[in-house]
Amino acid sequence: MKKQVIDGQVKCDKWIRDDDDHSEESKATWWLNRLIGRTKKVTFEWPFPFAEGKLFVLTLSAGLEGYHVNVDGRHVTSFPYRTGFALEDATGLSLNGDVDVHSIFAVSLPTSHPSFAPQKLLDKSSKWKAPPLPDEPVELFVGILSAGNHFAERMAVRKSWMQHRLIKSSNVVARFFVALNGRKEVNLELKKEAEFFGDIVIVPYLDNYDLVVLKTVAISEYGVDTVSAKYIMKCDDDTFVRVDAVIKEVEKIADDKSFYVGNINYYHKPLRYGKWAVTYEEWPEEDYPPYANGPGYIVTSDIAHFIVSEFKKHKLRLFKMEDVSMGMWVGQFNSSRPVEYVHSLKFCQFGCIDDYYTAHYQSPRQMMCMWNKLRQLGRPLCCNMR
Repeated sequence: MKKQVIDGQVKCDKWIRDDDDHSEESKATWWLNRLIGRTKKVTFEWPFPFAEGKLFVLTLSAGLEGYHVNVDGRHVTSFPYRTGFALEDATGLSLNGDVDVHSIFAVSLPTSHPSFAPQKLLDKSSKWKAPPLPDEPVELFVGILSAGNHFAERMAVRKSWMQHRLIKSSNVVARFFVALNGRKEVNLELKKEAEFFGDIVIVPYLDNYDLVVLKTVAISEYGVDTVSAKYIMKCDDDTFVRVDAVIKEVEKIADDKSFYVGNINYYHKPLRYGKWAVTYEEWPEEDYPPYANGPGYIVTSDIAHFIVSEFKKHKLRLFKMEDVSMGMWVGQFNSSRPVEYVHSLKFCQFGCIDDYYTAHYQSPRQMMCMWNKLRQLGRPLCCNMR
């Protein structure tokens, strides 16, 4: 049996995602295990590297694919990053257990996201440039949220689903929405990238999680004021979009209706702790309004017009979670004009499912793999490597 490797190292730790045999039963088991924790016992084929009372040197290194652990110079284990992980999310290291730490030595700490090498990652060929904006209104505008240093992610999107014939013919327009980075050199490279490819809208503030909602407002404004789109879609730069499938889905709805399409959460409760914690002062209610998950949703232009109008009048409530904010705004619009809420799991929030409309948490390699499968096989299939 061929052993799997991560960054050239043998992956020693059994990883639950490898147990999927693509059957419906295994997918259900996988989701259940994600909710309640791993149920299968992990087997080890190497001697335990620690002994009571014995000193050891443990080295933890972060690669592009995952973490690697060495004890006394011997490679002990490697394991992949969790789905959707970005290396800059790692802000600290904690140690638990009955271990006495004698000293800590840090060397070669990364100064930026590992994808920050634009000279290597940006393929500055004219075929990847955005086509000019059409003079006529477009059917769909796709606003893609991205971070300043996500050069690899944007390049993968350009080379994959942004090559769809509907985008190349300008019937659909897609743009990245990027805020300024705290590092001057990132902003300089970003501006060069924007000038060359013509597909980036730089919003004039420093990138911050609590201000992401302003990018959503900017997407709405661009969609209604710049391209006069019939429908406005928001997604992330790690979301793969089947453009034709999305349009077919919204065209099923009557033309005269306002709608909100996506993977919609009903009676979703705020988290009161962790990365996405919301205080009672920020949100005193026990439930959020119905809202579509942020990696991919669509609204009609009248809803986007309402958002832009309320924002310009300083009446728009800005909540730090942009997808919940959209749910609030649609709910407010719904009080004066009925909105049809259309829920579909094919706007996949936690990765990819076959026959997807959108797939989230896709790495640049996965983006290219999925695009190749669409082109060569004509079928929307997932690529389960990272």
